Amino acid sequence: MSKILVVEDDSATRLFLKRDLQIEGYQVTVAKDGAEGLLQATQIQPALIICDWVMPLIDGMEVCRRIKADPNLATTFFILLTSRGEAIADRVAGLDAGADEFLSKPIDPNELQARVRAGLRQYNLNRQLSQANQQLSQTLQELQQTQAKLIQSEKMSSMVQMVAGMAHEINNPVTFIYGNLNHASVYIQNLLELINLYQKYYPNPDAEIEKHAGAIDLEFVAHDLPNLLASMKTGAQRIFQIVQDLRNFSRLDEAELKRVDLHEGLDNTLAFLQHRLDSESNNFQIKVVKEYGNLPLVECYPRQLNQVFLNIITNAIDFLEESHSQKNLSPKPMIQIITKLIDSDRVQIKIVDNGPGMTENVRKKLFDPFFTTKPVGKGIGMGMSISYQIVVEKHGGQLRCISAPGQGAEFIIEIPLQPSK
Repeated sequence: MSKILVVEDDSATRLFLKRDLQIEGYQVTVAKDGAEGLLQATQIQPALIICDWVMPLIDGMEVCRRIKADPNLATTFFILLTSRGEAIADRVAGLDAGADEFLSKPIDPNELQARVRAGLRQYNLNRQLSQANQQLSQTLQELQQTQAKLIQSEKMSSMVQMVAGMAHEINNPVTFIYGNLNHASVYIQNLLELINLYQKYYPNPDAEIEKHAGAIDLEFVAHDLPNLLASMKTGAQRIFQIVQDLRNFSRLDEAELKRVDLHEGLDNTLAFLQHRLDSESNNFQIKVVKEYGNLPLVECYPRQLNQVFLNIITNAIDFLEESHSQKNLSPKPMIQIITKLIDSDRVQIKIVDNGPGMTENVRKKLFDPFFTTKPVGKGIGMGMSISYQIVVEKHGGQLRCISAPGQGAEFIIEIPLQPSK
């Protein structure tokens, strides 16, 4: 049943309109002046309003303006009652005020019903169109989110595959170098022992040999060469460790649920970001403080959790770098990672930075799709949204942020030891 509001100061006309409209099955509410009409409109949200033009205090045109200015009533079909004849100027003024239709006094019952039917048809069409637009807008937003997630997922997948490929390609020559260093150490030690024997049994070599030995500083070379080989071996071992960290970070074989050590995932993520944590070119270093608790193995999706760690720590580095570039050198940049077991069935990971922090408005929108405070080209605003979905929807956990301007940011991740079946 359609709701109709009649605003009319003349009691006889008001009664006539109410009676005729109720006979047709409409739900009719009446008001005796403009002020009461505005109040009733707000309360009942009518589909159609019939309002007299000439009324004391608030006339029909002003009622129409206020109705059309209210977002909740703007689609209401508005009919102005007029006894001003067919003057073009009057109708123009009424249309400018927002009126949809006019009805002249004295009112013809047939014309009244016809105009009401037409107005309600128009109102219903507008409502349907509005609903369709909302659905279309929602569908478009969902498609954009899905597209952004696919892009982000593809980027992550491509990066993971690239990292795994690089680790594999680096591992082969490093293995060759490291293996030959052991042989080279033995060969060089044998040659140095042979030189010592020559010096022992031939203490007075020819002048040319003695001259060349002095030119190459044979005594220093014999002393430094083992140290040089040892440092090369240490460097090769470090490259081995980096390769292992990269391979652990990529975890190409861990797309499904698996029981893992979360500390290993955090350490691998930090190793992957080491070049940004300690940037010699920018004279910028971020201190990382790890306070790891005694955590059991957690059944989770390792690669996806690594993505969460990567997103949060990368954001922290970005804000700390921005603060550094603005010459805000105090306090010293720091990221703190704290883990602990809570309630014997959940783990908590806190990632805290002492950066510039964020306003409450930014914090509330942090996990919204496409929300970003970074410059154009620096991000599409999906990292935190995807992280939230991974923690909350994929693992049945919680992800929240505590922050205030000048107070840094604290991200708290909580996930169960085992996801609910």
